[in-house]
Amino acid sequence: MSNAKAQIRSHRDLVAWQKAMDMVVMIYRATETFPKHELYGLTSQIKRAAVSAPANIAEGQGRRLPGEFIQFLGNARGSLLELDTHLELALRLGYLKTEQHSDLQAQVSEVCRIVNGLLRSLTSNI
Repeated sequence: MSNAKAQIRSHRDLVAWQKAMDMVVMIYRATETFPKHELYGLTSQIKRAAVSAPANIAEGQGRRLPGEFIQFLGNARGSLLELDTHLELALRLGYLKTEQHSDLQAQVSEVCRIVNGLLRSLTSNI
């Protein structure tokens, strides 16, 4: 853990954070076409869940103890699963096209895999 932590100077160095930020941009662009009546409903929920993932990764990386980082990565993972649910609902309601949903789903899955790997590496060093 100490070697991995020493090499990472900032949350910006984490691939998980970088990919999560790319995902947020994709989410914001995809929700631009959602119905206006969903602005404070599903659109807002999707954006909040998406933004929560990189925010939790960043906050966790900034904590002093590995256990705290693990906790925040768990929060990020929870936000990704929440986002997955919201995207499925958007697809079922016809707010997302199948191809859009697939692209977003692939991005969410990739971020989730990276976060899971980071969690495994941190927990194996405790």
